[in-house]
Amino acid sequence: MIGQEFSREMRRGDEPAVEALLRAAFGGGAEAQLVAQLRKSGRMAGEVVQPQGEAIIGYYALSQMRGPKGWLCLAPVAVDPDHQGRGVGRRMIGMLAEWARLSGQYVVVLGQPEFYGRAGFSLERAAKLHSPYPVTQTLLAGPGTDVPEETLVYPPEFESL
Repeated sequence: MIGQEFSREMRRGDEPAVEALLRAAFGGGAEAQLVAQLRKSGRMAGEVVQPQGEAIIGYYALSQMRGPKGWLCLAPVAVDPDHQGRGVGRRMIGMLAEWARLSGQYVVVLGQPEFYGRAGFSLERAAKLHSPYPVTQTLLAGPGTDVPEETLVYPPEFESL
């Protein structure tokens, strides 16, 4: 295949490559441990990888929020350090934001507003959310243009970060 490969759902056997990517991208094991705990608890809603040849150069996880019911949390997001700054993460997260809009699924993320905003998440739509984390770094993707007033309750696995 010439050019960028499409992102895909994580497959059985991808776990070691994803763990190595998380450790390389974050410089430690906390995010890899979070992912392992989310998988074990059954709160993982989905995992997506960005392949390049035989390697995995990008990854994101979606987990089920405890509140609001039915909402998803995006974390962690990782791109191989050798591929950062090339649009890999923005393309992956942009596709996720569009999926959220089209499917009617709310997805919340805590992160850099500039990056997630360029990828289709909205800081403005998250303005009335109540969160244990800084609302100034909380963004929302999903259907419509509303500004929901909700209280975010993350999976308990996030408390260890």
